[in-house]
Amino acid sequence: MVEKEEGGPGGISEEEAAQYDRQIRLWGLEAQKRLRASRVLLVGMKGLGAEVAKNLILAGVKGLTMLDHQQVSPEDTRAQFLIPVGSLGRNRAEASLERAQNLNPMVDVKADPESVENKPEEFFTQFDAVCLTCCSRDVMVKIDQICHKNSIKFFTGDVFGYHGYMFADLGEHEFVEEKTKVTKVSQGVEDGPDTKKAKLDSSETTMVKKRVVFCQLKEALAVDWSSEKAKAALKRTTPDYFLLQVLLKFRTDKGRDPLPQSYAEDSKLLLQIRSDVLDSLGVSMDLLPDDFISYCFSEMAPVCAVVGGVLGQEVVKALSQRDPPHNNFFFFDGIKGNGIVECLGPK
Repeated sequence: MVEKEEGGPGGISEEEAAQYDRQIRLWGLEAQKRLRASRVLLVGMKGLGAEVAKNLILAGVKGLTMLDHQQVSPEDTRAQFLIPVGSLGRNRAEASLERAQNLNPMVDVKADPESVENKPEEFFTQFDAVCLTCCSRDVMVKIDQICHKNSIKFFTGDVFGYHGYMFADLGEHEFVEEKTKVTKVSQGVEDGPDTKKAKLDSSETTMVKKRVVFCQLKEALAVDWSSEKAKAALKRTTPDYFLLQVLLKFRTDKGRDPLPQSYAEDSKLLLQIRSDVLDSLGVSMDLLPDDFISYCFSEMAPVCAVVGGVLGQEVVKALSQRDPPHNNFFFFDGIKGNGIVECLGPK
């Protein structure tokens, strides 16, 4: 199935063919070739960042740069499995490097201890995809605009307690989807109900090319809920979208996420921010009842695993141009144990 072509730009070595055998069977050789030619920037190495890093390294991207300027805190030891015991005070990206690289020696894994806010625009253009975690709203919007302009696939995600989300802006994205072939009824049948029915033959499939257009994060977070059409859509929109707006505002105001050790103080502030945010969006306070504050503190390892699995999957799908992507939000509610894809934007 795979020829030995060491180092050839279009080929794949026998070693790689053996390593990625199951994936090649799942999504095909062409998709794996695209993946192994892709470089990804991952910002923020907390619990969610560790899950995404693990998934992308095992999938077999060409290179992964883990960027984080923060030091390892006691909080990080709960959900961040790439950081060894005894790393308190070390840089988070550098502390994650050894275990991350050991997952797959064929991937070029790097650690960058600088702040993403200090990086110039040209820094991002060396990557095929950029995935942000732990970033402020302003930073996410700014980097998304850079990625959108330079046709770089953009992702962002976070975990807040039992809740998690991811957002994708793939610009104008083309992909292929495997479809079951429709076979025509044989010519011998002239009448009866079968003449009008096309039959699905599950044994035969065909690859269909498709194209989808994404909006930018700034537009997705600035939906106008005052129009009649938006008010009708509001009934179908998950409250997690509004919870995200509240938590991003908290992060902007405090420079951090809600902390269990500041529960009383942070709870009061969350309720105040909820009132301000929902009022400015023109929606009812009933969308986020008071008890929402009990479920959005700290990073829950199982929620990181679910959101990191979906986020990693979406990066792989975008880079390999295989299968329809989630357009554009995915929200996970760990209380209910369900995830939902929402398409929110200017239209």
